[in-house]
Amino acid sequence: MRNRRLCFCFNSSVSLCLALCLGSVWLDLAPLSRVSAQTDLDPVPRVSAQTPAFACDVESNPTLMGFPFCNASLGVQDRVADLVKRLTLREKIGFMGNDSVPVSRLGIPRYVWWNEALHGITKTGPGGPQGAGTTRFTSIVPAATSFPQVILTAASFNTTLFKTIGKVVSTEARAMHNVGVAGLTFWAPNVNIFRDPRWGRGQETPGEDPLLSSKYGAGYVRGLQQRDDGDPDRLKVAACCKHYTAYDLEDWKGVDRFHFNAIVTQQDMEDTFQPSLKSCVVDGNAAGLMCSYNQVNGKPACADPDLLDRVVRGQWKLNGYIVTDCDAVDVLFSNQHYTKTAAEAAAASIRAGVDVDCGPFLGRHTQDAVTAGLLDEATIDKAVSNNFATLMRLGFFDGHPRKHPLYGKLGPADVCKPENQEFAIEAARQSIVLLKNAEGTLPLALSSIKSLAVIGPNANATKSMLGNYAGIPCKYVTPLQGLNAYAPTTYAPGCLNNASCTTVQLDDAKKLAASADATVLVMGVEGKKIEGEGRDRVGLLLPGKQALLVSEVANASKGPVILVIMSGGGVDIQFAKDNDKIKGILWVGYPGGAGGAAMADIIFGAYNPSGRLPITWYPQSYVEKVPMTNMNMRPDPATGYPGRTYRFYSGDTVYSFGDGLSYSKFTYHLDKAPKLVSVPSNRTCKSSDKGKSVYADKQTCRNLGFDIHLRVKNLGEMSGHHSVLLFSSPPSVHGSPRKQLLGFKKIFVRAHGETPVRFRVDVCKDLSVVDEFGIRMIALGKYVLRVGDLKYSLSVGV
Repeated sequence: MRNRRLCFCFNSSVSLCLALCLGSVWLDLAPLSRVSAQTDLDPVPRVSAQTPAFACDVESNPTLMGFPFCNASLGVQDRVADLVKRLTLREKIGFMGNDSVPVSRLGIPRYVWWNEALHGITKTGPGGPQGAGTTRFTSIVPAATSFPQVILTAASFNTTLFKTIGKVVSTEARAMHNVGVAGLTFWAPNVNIFRDPRWGRGQETPGEDPLLSSKYGAGYVRGLQQRDDGDPDRLKVAACCKHYTAYDLEDWKGVDRFHFNAIVTQQDMEDTFQPSLKSCVVDGNAAGLMCSYNQVNGKPACADPDLLDRVVRGQWKLNGYIVTDCDAVDVLFSNQHYTKTAAEAAAASIRAGVDVDCGPFLGRHTQDAVTAGLLDEATIDKAVSNNFATLMRLGFFDGHPRKHPLYGKLGPADVCKPENQEFAIEAARQSIVLLKNAEGTLPLALSSIKSLAVIGPNANATKSMLGNYAGIPCKYVTPLQGLNAYAPTTYAPGCLNNASCTTVQLDDAKKLAASADATVLVMGVEGKKIEGEGRDRVGLLLPGKQALLVSEVANASKGPVILVIMSGGGVDIQFAKDNDKIKGILWVGYPGGAGGAAMADIIFGAYNPSGRLPITWYPQSYVEKVPMTNMNMRPDPATGYPGRTYRFYSGDTVYSFGDGLSYSKFTYHLDKAPKLVSVPSNRTCKSSDKGKSVYADKQTCRNLGFDIHLRVKNLGEMSGHHSVLLFSSPPSVHGSPRKQLLGFKKIFVRAHGETPVRFRVDVCKDLSVVDEFGIRMIALGKYVLRVGDLKYSLSVGV
């Protein structure tokens, strides 16, 4: 049999959910057992079992029992205070580096803070950016579950999915830690705003919208950190929000991230760049935050006390540690020349609020800063106290992790579990975006497809499906393998040198397309070679001669042509959108190790697509006139600057934020919503654009909210998930966004069925705008709220 039945739901326990099918959705899926998955592409070293790093090994050294910092029954702060007073200055400094120095006399081993878990456990250590991480894949644990890259997961618009992925990743992390091949502190998520479509690391982020990015970051952090017993003072693993702040440039026309000074208005800072990082810390309660390489308005982010101490510690109340991006303190000294001496750089960063230096700089120069009177020991005590408190909340000072009451029994068998692998494919299915479906060509009918041509540089992709910061997948299922599980296939890469495609092989590709019942072209970019860390894209067109290959194959094809784009950022494929021979277009992001299975499930209709674009797809002409270095979000009519993202840009697009089709047609009916909201305030003010607003202060905002009740109906013949997006267009005041996302829900609607949806709108949080001074205001006047093709007007007054 070709198909089997699986159920998917999102409970606190993924395995329990899959076993019991509570609240599940039954689907007919192509069996992975029919796919010849590739598992031998990433050889790992053979090693024997390893002992994990942990402090307070009282079994081996009973004298440690006399130290209060080893007494797990005491409070974290009492334990930290006891430990810090026992350390020498040199020992304290040794614990301010990523690769901390052991204190053998107190039973504290070396601990390496640097681990990565952006979309699954990631390789660090030898071969990584610095060779200093602890996570490594060996014969003990050769692989981990590979989830879609973040930009694709964000396209699901499913907050439950965001958190559940974090839960699976943290369970695998704990399992790997127990056998000594992973740490407990993970430097994820990346919640920077995808401001410019060329940014190489935009793929790591949830996209261009502050609300979506905020929801993703908080959800993923909760999934990583929250323990199964609900103890808010303890951590499963420690997440780290990055990169703080206004970081979104790698290397563009000679300007790199190590030298870039981001000039950001206070308005843009507060309504675009900060919200997702703030939510990650405040709503997610993240235990870590990473400051970035760049300067912000002339000050290095890692040496700015206003950004770190006043905002992150003072306003956001970070309960954890602040770490630099790797070698960022060295960068502000050696590259940016912000200080005259290395000791001054060390002192400036620590005084600003840095606790951990990813790199050796603080270890080498902090003592000199103290000797020179630039820094006192009390400030160092504060920094290492944050570090030790984080590790104590993780149980690092509670003895062998195998004795952990919740996670001590986890081991290699808990990594790459079949239900985790299936869940990763489900995440991709919920996220893949259908952008074009002319004449209802998709899904392809099995009965009519006796031969399928699969063509393109990414058609048989393996590592290219992963994107940045990826580990070793449990197995690979390429697009070719996934499609071959449904129909007999023929294959031609079309390009000689992968996605760069400087040379095309048109004859073979055209010949296959001319004889096949349908053709699937799998094109796009590569997650490391064309866009990635340290590498921004030079343009938005398909690389090399890919566009030529697409057009020639489409013209030669006998049957319908389906174009699949694999990328992080948007691609200008207007030529394909306009080509009548190309009946369908899918964006699959970087779908993860087995992403080919998810792609095939959607193309052949085993799954109803429900993803929506989390970014704007601009035309190539946009980047030809907009420099990456211009951080302004709002348009400037005087200069012709068009602005950025769907919130402020009103020009032409290839596809817009929120675009995404389904195999069903959904309609919306408004059941209940207010037409007027009164704000209890007399403190009105006028803006430069003559609009009126009131201050969104605590007194004004108390209990100020309302509900919107909708019904969503599926008029189609196919059941499926649906992403419901609620937008608002506020009054024109203080340069307000032309449109912004207020909320979103992921629902499931059966064929010809109907599902109720309720949105709770917090007036001060959701309807407010930020003025020119970075102050949040409630705009008075008419708002237009939209869900799909349904819209209604709301008046806000005093």
